[in-house]
Amino acid sequence: QVQLVESGGGLVQAGGSLRLSCAASGRTFSTGVMGWFRQAPGSEREFVAAIIWTSGSTYYADSVKGRFTISRDHAKNTVYLQMNSLKPEHTAVYYCAGDRNVGDGGLIRRTGWYGYWGQGTQVTVSS
Repeated sequence: QVQLVESGGGLVQAGGSLRLSCAASGRTFSTGVMGWFRQAPGSEREFVAAIIWTSGSTYYADSVKGRFTISRDHAKNTVYLQMNSLKPEHTAVYYCAGDRNVGDGGLIRRTGWYGYWGQGTQVTVSS
């Protein structure tokens, strides 16, 4: 089994920044894909960003391009999401997800692609 634990969420003012971390433990994988999703109250969980473990290729939702950056650290089995210029509409629970398999850019944007999920971390952006 793989355990994913997010950290780094919190309360920040609009225009501020946060860096989320997702640490993987257990039967971790050095291939596959890691992603970040978010879910606001009353909304479905939506794709934010993903990164391929081996190549480092990144994928972003259009709404966060140029504002959020996903990265990974192989040695620490950790994936990061740097979020800059935050807005109140970015308020949500952010979830880390992972899977040993790599799909195309469309598949890895789907929640159903991922077999492992973290418990989520709350991000609140005040106006």
